[in-house]
Parts: sequence; structure tokens; C-alpha cells
Amino acid sequence: MNNQSIYKISEIRLLLSSLVVSDIISMGRKSLKEIRQLEIIKTFYKVAKKEGYENTSIAKIAKVMDINPSLVSHYFETKEDLTYALIDYILERYLLIYTIKNKEEVTLEDLQKTIEMLFSKKWNLLFDDGLFYTFYALAFREKKIKAKYKTILDSLRLALASMIEQCNEKHLINVPTPKTAADLIFVLVDGAYFYLSLENDKKAYAERLEYYKNKAYEILGIDNSFSPGSTLDT
Repeated sequence: MNNQSIYKISEIRLLLSSLVVSDIISMGRKSLKEIRQLEIIKTFYKVAKKEGYENTSIAKIAKVMDINPSLVSHYFETKEDLTYALIDYILERYLLIYTIKNKEEVTLEDLQKTIEMLFSKKWNLLFDDGLFYTFYALAFREKKIKAKYKTILDSLRLALASMIEQCNEKHLINVPTPKTAADLIFVLVDGAYFYLSLENDKKAYAERLEYYKNKAYEILGIDNSFSPGSTLDT
């Protein structure tokens, strides 16, 4: 059996081991290359989350996937290439916060649900904090990573600003500058989770998160009708 045949068999093995029902259904829409790349990216994330970004290598990723390292390198030549792809994956994960059925017909309930999600464990668990801040630190040294993080943060803010604008147009709220409001809310979100990542007291964590959420509602000029308000103002 020649090397090319071995390579093809390894490719098929990788594909079959990584596919789930949803992948098989969507194969008509996604290329095999995209499916394989996503599986590698997800494995990179899992390994880096467990062992740390600095201790993660293409060889370790290949070992976890039980494939030859050359197969990983076929799709991502370097660890840096994998890092860029994983940061793009972060954006896709974080945009899941906007679970709106009709993005052209946003309701006040949609906006409130989004605020609730932003200040919840669901949002914070979309991506590992350790990796997020590791890549964030790299942004100060690598322009490409810095640009990608800028894209992530701008996309999140613009999506929220769009929701606020639509609610404004329907006279459901009255926010003079939706983009500024969205920016301030994400300043709260970003600062809250970095600060709270240092908090070990679960009760204090929950109270602080509730407090920051109520401040976001104040920016929008609407009542928090989903949960009781915090007493931290007193």
C-alpha cells in the first residue's frame, strides 16, 4: 500500500470519527474540507483549554484525534494558523447569544432576553475565559490577532445596537444613541466578567452580576422584569 493510499484511509478515518448526525445532514451544505477543519479547531480548543495554549502543539492535537500530525498540517500549516481559525470560531460562538427568530422584527422581549443572556452563565460558558484572555494578551503583540479581536467586539456591539435601533423605531424604548448604549453595555459585560473571574464567592458573584445587569437595563431605560433587582445600590 503506497503513502497516498495510507493518507486517503487516514482522511476517511478522521471524517468518520468526527461526524455526528448533524454533520451528516449538513454535508450537502459544507465541504469536506470545512468539516475537517472544524473538527481540528474544536480539538485544538479542547486541548488548549485542558493543557494551556502554550503547551498545545499540532502533535498533541493529532494524538488526541488519533491521526498523523501531517493531516493536521495539511489544513493548518502552523499553530499560528490554527490560532487565527480558533479566534474566528470564538466570534461564531459568541454570536450565538443573539438567538432571535426574526432579526428583522426584533421585539422588546428579544432585547430583554439578550440582556439576560449577556449577564448569565450561558454567555460566560460559551468560550473558556482562560483561552479568551490568553488570546486577548496576544493581541498586544500580533496585529492580526488584534484585528480579529476588534472584529469580534465590533460585531457583538453592532448586533446589539441593531436590536436597540429596531426597538426604538417601534417606539418600544427611547434610546437617543443606540450604538453608544450598546457600547456601554458591552463595557459592563467585559469588565464584569474579568472582575468576576477573580471572585470565588458564588453569592457575591451572583449579586454583582445582577447589579451589572440592572445597570444595563438602566442604560436602555427599561425595567428589569425578568428577575428581582439587586440591593447593591443601597
